[in-house]
Amino acid sequence: MSLLAVLALAGLLTFATRLSFIALLGRVALPPILVRALRFVPPAVLSAIVFTEILVKDGAADLSPGNLRLLAGAAAALVAWKTRNV
Repeated sequence: MSLLAVLALAGLLTFATRLSFIALLGRVALPPILVRALRFVPPAVLSAIVFTEILVKDGAADLSPGNLRLLAGAAAALVAWKTRNV
């Protein structure tokens, strides 16, 4: 299968998945507790991506001072905390 066909198929599947949720949620009223819980999904996913990228090196946790990504992440977190601006 050509690369263009794979990319087109992936794009169509992504679009169909997103459209199904938009169409479904447009017709169904979600309970308030579920709406409240869904607000935490984006920060949780972003945290999982960022912390994995910062803490894992070569498939293992790297918490040593030689981990430059960990030091940069700690500096960025400190600046964001002090300035209250990400």
